[in-house]
Amino acid sequence: MKFSILSGILANALSVAGVVLWDGRFNEFTSSTDLNNWSWGNQVGPYQYYIHGSSPVTSYVNLSPDYKNPADMGSRQGAKITLDNTAYWNGQNMRRTELIPQTTAPINQGKVWYHFSLMRKDTNAPATTREHQIAFFESHFTELKSGWLSGAPGVSDPLLRWCVGGSTKWSTEWVAGVWHNVAYEIDFSANTVGFWHSTGGDPLIQVVAPVSASTSSNGADWHVGVLELPRDGYPDTTEDYYWSGVYIENGSLSKGVSGPDSVPDPGPSSTTTSSKPVSTTFKTTTTTKSDQTSALPSSTRTTTLITTDHTTGISSSSTRTSSSAISSTSAVGCLASQWSQCGGVNWSGCKACAAPYTCKYQNDWYSQCL
Repeated sequence: MKFSILSGILANALSVAGVVLWDGRFNEFTSSTDLNNWSWGNQVGPYQYYIHGSSPVTSYVNLSPDYKNPADMGSRQGAKITLDNTAYWNGQNMRRTELIPQTTAPINQGKVWYHFSLMRKDTNAPATTREHQIAFFESHFTELKSGWLSGAPGVSDPLLRWCVGGSTKWSTEWVAGVWHNVAYEIDFSANTVGFWHSTGGDPLIQVVAPVSASTSSNGADWHVGVLELPRDGYPDTTEDYYWSGVYIENGSLSKGVSGPDSVPDPGPSSTTTSSKPVSTTFKTTTTTKSDQTSALPSSTRTTTLITTDHTTGISSSSTRTSSSAISSTSAVGCLASQWSQCGGVNWSGCKACAAPYTCKYQNDWYSQCL
């Protein structure tokens, strides 16, 4: 274990750091109940939290230093994301617990890397008899999958797979206790996606070179969590998925497990003084309303930049407000597949479903092909 941690630190020191566009490493959370601070009317924090069952947040998401990759020195804690017998969102027949990045950063532009580490245990292990979609985009152009793939022969499948457009490009047996470190290399301009992977504290290596993909994202549809497809004859069991080192960067790929920052932010519950003399944080709110003249919604975004000098304790802020119409051009001539999103406020992707599926309204923010 000590060697694994030291190798992770060395690999991180040797890697060229990229620029973090969005940081989802849970460093600013005191507990998972902080996720309740987010709502559509109060879009704060690094995550949108709305895809979950009807129980309290602690039934689905919990945080602890014990839940992170021990080699990840950039994270104070990791997350345990759970599916139980209440994890049915919005009346659907699929169990789901998912977090969505809350950010206005350009995470859906140019070449970017989506980072995370994933692990399972033998206790509350993910079922091998059902398909699980993990760390996926709404259009499912790339994702991890585990368990029996819907429509496949046989009864169960022990593999963890990386898929592009539903086709498996890499797989391995998903063994308990092994941390899988992943980076999706996504080039939204070139419409390609590649796969970087390692285990434990080892640096990332490219295991699948970029391949063509229908890269599609509105910047608010990457699902950090899991969706389990239903299967008759197989009762629900509680399943736990462990996450660490979740962030998105551009520039250069950070190959080390700890990411660009090897020393984590001590977080709001710590009394340790930050070694950084100045820090900046963003608070962004977005208001959407219908534009009766163009039949397109319009969005007004207010971004407040807060700069804090830790030496003097003095903070200053500046605010910028912008308005824009939300384009619907990407929806023209586009058909969404089964289970994919097909509508909702701010949705600019496919608005029609491939046969025989139809777009079913779930709420103002989400419609799905069912």
